[in-house]
Order: sequence, then C-alpha cells, then structure tokens
Amino acid sequence: MAETSTRLRLRVSPGAGRSGIIGRHGDAWKVRVTAPPEDGRANEAVLRLLADALSMPRTSVTLVSGHTGRDKIVLLDGVGPALIERRLASATADRSRKDTRR
Repeated sequence: MAETSTRLRLRVSPGAGRSGIIGRHGDAWKVRVTAPPEDGRANEAVLRLLADALSMPRTSVTLVSGHTGRDKIVLLDGVGPALIERRLASATADRSRKDTRR
C-alpha cells in the first residue's frame, strides 16, 4: 500500500505580530509567521508551524512551490486531505477561542 501524501495551498503573511493558522483564503489556508521573509526563515517557520498544527514530524512537511512568494504549495507525507482539513480547522478554532479570552 502506497503512503498517502497531500498537497496543501497556503497564503503566507511573513513578519506578523504572532504566528498562527488564520483560516481559509479561497482554496488555500492563510498562515501568519513572525519570521521575516529573508534567507528562507519565513518558509522554515511556516513548515514548522504546519508540522506542529498537524501533529506530524517536520521532515514530513516539504515546500514544493512558492519559495519566494506568498502563495505556496506544501507536500504533507503520511496524512490524507480529510485529516489535514480537520486538524487545520481545529487549530483555527483553538486560535479563535484564545483571541476571545483576551
């Protein structure tokens, strides 16, 4: 049986006040990271944020397109699209609950 891999579209805002998964942006997910878009730091921050939100190893998250732009495509190894959608929606909901407590 072949291992599942999924491509995920992202819209990234580097240099934000705080990092997080914001929600849907068309057919992509909007992500903010505090790292600046210099020397690949924002890209690495995005990959680490996704790995953490999806509870998967960082080595299973690979940037395949959009290295220098805001629109990116990430390859996620070992997880299907339905699980990704649930986990990202949960991460967005968790962020919303934290924001309302402030």
